[in-house]
Amino acid sequence: MWFPVNYLLIESLQKFHHYLGDDFKVPCPTGSNQHKSLWEVTLDLEERLIRTFLKNNAGERPVFGDAQPFQQNPHWREHLLFYEYFHGDTGAGVGASHQTGWTGLVAKLIQQYSEYSR
Repeated sequence: MWFPVNYLLIESLQKFHHYLGDDFKVPCPTGSNQHKSLWEVTLDLEERLIRTFLKNNAGERPVFGDAQPFQQNPHWREHLLFYEYFHGDTGAGVGASHQTGWTGLVAKLIQQYSEYSR
């Protein structure tokens, strides 16, 4: 998973929603009988991207993958790293870490999601 592509997809869907409005709905997830506006689809996508950095039920963050020092060590587990890209199935960070460029856009997604998901 690469943040730039996902971020640009979200931004594009929001622009289409602005034009088409709430009445235009698509199956989400694809193939389901559930239909959502494009804005609601973007909120789903934002939530998935944000969850990459949040602790799951086991208290572990998908971004840290199998790196136990980052998952368990109290000196590291609360310090998030921004990676170049992420494993599509697990969300584990892959590639260069400390990528504060595109991956840092998760901050905007968090702000937007918290404002509009109510």
